[in-house]
Amino acid sequence: MNPIPVIGRFAPSPTGDLHFGSLVSAVGSYLEARSAGGKWLLRIEDIDPPREVAGSAGRIIADLERLGLRPDGPVLYQSSRLSAYQETIESLLRKGLAYPCGCSRKDLPASGVYPGTCRNGIPPGRKARSIRFRVAAGNCSFGDRVQGEVSGQLANPGGDFVIRRADGLYAYQLAVVVDDHFQGVTQVVRGADLLDSTGRQILLQRALGLPTPSYMHLPVAVSADGKKLSKRSRTDPVKHQEPVFAVRQALQFLGQQPPAGMSLSGLWEWAIEHWNSILIPHVRTLMPGGGLQ
Repeated sequence: MNPIPVIGRFAPSPTGDLHFGSLVSAVGSYLEARSAGGKWLLRIEDIDPPREVAGSAGRIIADLERLGLRPDGPVLYQSSRLSAYQETIESLLRKGLAYPCGCSRKDLPASGVYPGTCRNGIPPGRKARSIRFRVAAGNCSFGDRVQGEVSGQLANPGGDFVIRRADGLYAYQLAVVVDDHFQGVTQVVRGADLLDSTGRQILLQRALGLPTPSYMHLPVAVSADGKKLSKRSRTDPVKHQEPVFAVRQALQFLGQQPPAGMSLSGLWEWAIEHWNSILIPHVRTLMPGGGLQ
């Protein structure tokens, strides 16, 4: 019996230029796949136009290329996959695993937890706005290869979450599950800021009869004041950095210690051969340079 091929991916949203935090995720996902002899894919998650920055997708792809991060295959744009998301929602609705919701943000309690108002039908005087996934009571546990065992209580009906928004846009939780399966992804390596979303994605995978990939959530790069380095804050864009320096910094952030004086190609050869995920700091946030948060 042939083993399942290893397929990893990097899936940025085009909300700004590549920054150090997203480079860390790109490097980690690339090396986790390539060190196992697997493939590494690139997906642009462009399904939230109000948040997108014109031209950023092209600049992200160009920066990755400049840094030596080349995907095994064409780039997948989520904007080309809208029909697949709609078909998935229709399937969940038919099975009673999702339902229309007439609530808006102002209808939520101060806790922000959805109280299940429309779980058994939209109340009189309201009309359907969004689509929610119906969450059963209980725990959703999974083993994360950096963060360890993760378990979250999913209250019924408080855990019901939106899979198509009131503005008609498809939610991240749904799209990422559909596309990871479409691309054959076997391992998800990304920032720990998405750790709390993983339980919801696993529930969707189970409801759709899809396999669950392995998960590795890397420390999120933060500034001295504890704030995430992000594209939207325009912090530390990688485009201003020399490639060897940028890749070396990302490797060191992930606990790897490459020798000095290497070319870019030599650095990648060393990194693939010596990649050791055990050395990644087992924390959710980390300052570049080693300051644990």
